[in-house]
Amino acid sequence: MRVLLAGCGDLGTEAGLRFAAAGHRVLGLRRTPDLLPENIGGQAVDLTRERPSVPGDTDIVVIVLTADRRTAEGYRSTYLDGLTNVLDAIDETGVRPRILFVSSTAVYGDIDGVVDENTPTAPGSATAEMLVAAEERLHSRFPEAIALRLAGIYGPGRTSLIDRVRDGTATVESTPRYTNRIHRDDAASAIVHLTTAVENPAPVYMGVDHEPVDRARILRFLAEELGTAPPAVRDSAAPGGAGKRCRNDRLLESGFRFTYPDYRAGYRAVLAERGTRHR
Repeated sequence: MRVLLAGCGDLGTEAGLRFAAAGHRVLGLRRTPDLLPENIGGQAVDLTRERPSVPGDTDIVVIVLTADRRTAEGYRSTYLDGLTNVLDAIDETGVRPRILFVSSTAVYGDIDGVVDENTPTAPGSATAEMLVAAEERLHSRFPEAIALRLAGIYGPGRTSLIDRVRDGTATVESTPRYTNRIHRDDAASAIVHLTTAVENPAPVYMGVDHEPVDRARILRFLAEELGTAPPAVRDSAAPGGAGKRCRNDRLLESGFRFTYPDYRAGYRAVLAERGTRHR
C-alpha cells in the first residue's frame, strides 16, 4: 500500500520504518525531508502554511504533527491548520484513504479517576482545546477517520527524567499523582496496526500502556535501576486530585499487543539504549 506520513519527526519516522519493513511504500512530509531514512521518500512542505501533494494511489494517511510552540497559537497553527491543509489536499486528489490522526490524552484535562474513549473530553488548557477542535474537524470531514490519543511518549533518546534522577535533581510529591505513558515503539506499532490490521476501526483509541502509575513510583524505580539515592520528597502544594488513569481496553480488543506493557519494561529498554531517536 501507499502510506503518506503527514509529519515525520521521531514518532512519524519510526512508524514509517515499520510500514516500510512490512512492504509498504512510504512518503514522509516534513520541512527537512533530507533527514529521512533512505527507505522513506520525502516531500518538503510546511504543513502549517501549505497543502501537500497527495499521490493519487494513497491508501493510508497518518497525521502525526508536533507543535514547535506550546501555546494556543502554536497548537492552532500546527494541529488545526496543519490538519486542514492535509484534509484539503486529500479532497483535491479525490482519494479516500484510511486516515489516522495522532492526538493526546490531554483532551481529558485534569479529570480524576478512570478514563476511556467514552469519557467526555474536558480540555483544561488552550492547547488541549486546539486538539479537541482538530479531532472534531477531522471527524466532521472524514467520519471514518481514527483519532489515536497518546499519553506521554518516552523511549530512545528521551532521557530528561532519567538524567534528573541520576544527577539528584528529581523530586517526588508527598501525595500520589498518576501519570499515563506509552513507549515510542509501541505508539508507532499501534499506528501501523490500526491502519493496516483492523477491518472496522473505532473513531477513537487510547494509546497508553497497561499501568497508569504514580510518578513517584517511576522515579524511585529509576533510582533503583541506576543505583542512585531515591528522589527527595516535597510537599504537594499544587491543587487537584490524583489525576486520570487511562484504560487501553479498546486498543487491546483490536488485537494489539504491547512490546513494553508497563514503565518497568520500557525504561529498562531506554536504560539499555535500545533503539534510536530519529531527527
